[in-house]
Amino acid sequence: MQVQTLPLATTGQFSSLFLDYIQQSPSLTGFYGHYPDLAGFEAQLKEKSFSNEKRQILVEVLRKQYAHIPDVPDFSVLLADNTFTVTTGHQLNIFTGPLYIIYKLITTINLAKALQQAYPNYRFVPMYWMATEDHDFAEINHFTLFGQTYSWETEQKGAVGRMNPQELATLIEQMPDCPAVFKKAYLQEKTLADAVRCYIHEWFGAAGLLCIDADDAQLKALFKPVIKDDLLHHTAWKQVNTTTQQLEALGYKNQISPREINFFYLQNGLRERLVVEDGLYKVLHTDIQFTQAEILSLVETNPEYFSPNVVLRPLYEEVILPNLAYIGGPSEVPYWLQLKGVFEAYQESFPLLLPRNFALVINKATQKKIEKLGLTVEELFLDEIQLKKNFIEKNSENQLSLAENVLAFGSIFEEILAKAIKIDKTLEGAVKGEQQKLFNSLEHLEKRLKKAEERNHETEVNQLLALKHKLFPGGTPQERVENVLNFWLNNPDFLSQMQGHFDALNYRFYVIFE
Repeated sequence: MQVQTLPLATTGQFSSLFLDYIQQSPSLTGFYGHYPDLAGFEAQLKEKSFSNEKRQILVEVLRKQYAHIPDVPDFSVLLADNTFTVTTGHQLNIFTGPLYIIYKLITTINLAKALQQAYPNYRFVPMYWMATEDHDFAEINHFTLFGQTYSWETEQKGAVGRMNPQELATLIEQMPDCPAVFKKAYLQEKTLADAVRCYIHEWFGAAGLLCIDADDAQLKALFKPVIKDDLLHHTAWKQVNTTTQQLEALGYKNQISPREINFFYLQNGLRERLVVEDGLYKVLHTDIQFTQAEILSLVETNPEYFSPNVVLRPLYEEVILPNLAYIGGPSEVPYWLQLKGVFEAYQESFPLLLPRNFALVINKATQKKIEKLGLTVEELFLDEIQLKKNFIEKNSENQLSLAENVLAFGSIFEEILAKAIKIDKTLEGAVKGEQQKLFNSLEHLEKRLKKAEERNHETEVNQLLALKHKLFPGGTPQERVENVLNFWLNNPDFLSQMQGHFDALNYRFYVIFE
């Protein structure tokens, strides 16, 4: 594999808020703690504290969740006060979903390794926060393999992590070549959370990656003070609204909107928002309701019934993990920037925010097409209109631009204008009007020249657009559409090779030639 990297800003794929954060814009320094470089990690190590009691609970929960997994990791390392985690999170997309989810995991593994090398007196554990409580099934129920979309249809509802994955047997039969690891995970495990842990451990367990399922009564018990405060005082709602207004005043678009209550009511087959109306706490789309005393009592006895939304899930993560950093995508990092006030309100340290690694993988056949068309790596990221324009201008034997003609006519009209003004100043408008008409005509003619030349290169242009569509299917980056099996089935070393190429602290875009 050969690797070329590009500045993220040159790819045209990222928001101004994301790019300004990566480039350390002074206007954003108040919205996060330390910048994610080695100096920032050194400072975070000095600030992060995590009690022995929480470490004991975390290890106990992990041992329970991994009880049926072969080659159980040694969780005891998490009991040491010099051990910290670095974490990424994502939904439980079937068959791993798009490539970028794998990239998040690899970035997290590589970050832990880089920190271990930089700070050998500490231990660093990469952690995958499985979004088991998420209930947006439509976002996880499909994946694309070799151009075909496979979808899981089910009547199951509620938190996806609790769903039975054995229904995927029908889908597995439809696949041309389903790896044994997925058959084992989906057909033998009882929940989707267990299935994901099964194949993630088989693929990345040797690299030290652990999976945490926070849908757990012991872990939720650690979050009881926040649950009660959110129900009674709506602290997160107030804090995030304030930060959101500050970011909007700087011209940024925000990713998330807080609610007065940022928890769902969670049961088997049910995850619905909690709202307060007329002094009662109600579960939307159900007849379930509680008085204030009843719901506070429920928090005490059954904290696992309360599931945080996107606003408080990050805080929950930091409460139950000895965590230093969160690795996220181009939408996640910006929404974390809305949350610093929430962490300060609850006196929790705000983690370092790292962008995951981004990549475009190009196979040998596609590389030959790129070379034949004479394209640069940078040009691959242009939109189709600009890509065609550049290609025609670069490959045409004819002069297509009329810019020199426009300049020449401009000089002629300056002379005409000077003569006209001497005769009658009121003629200035008429002369400039005629000049503009001519310029408009020249612009129209130039477009027709380029269109005609485009037809002369129709074969190459079609090849160009087919290439663009292959690398950016439907105009979407490859990593957000293609599944890892597109590459892994032909190259079983794909995961380890990507792990070798990525640098978690190198905030650039990777173009990788297989």
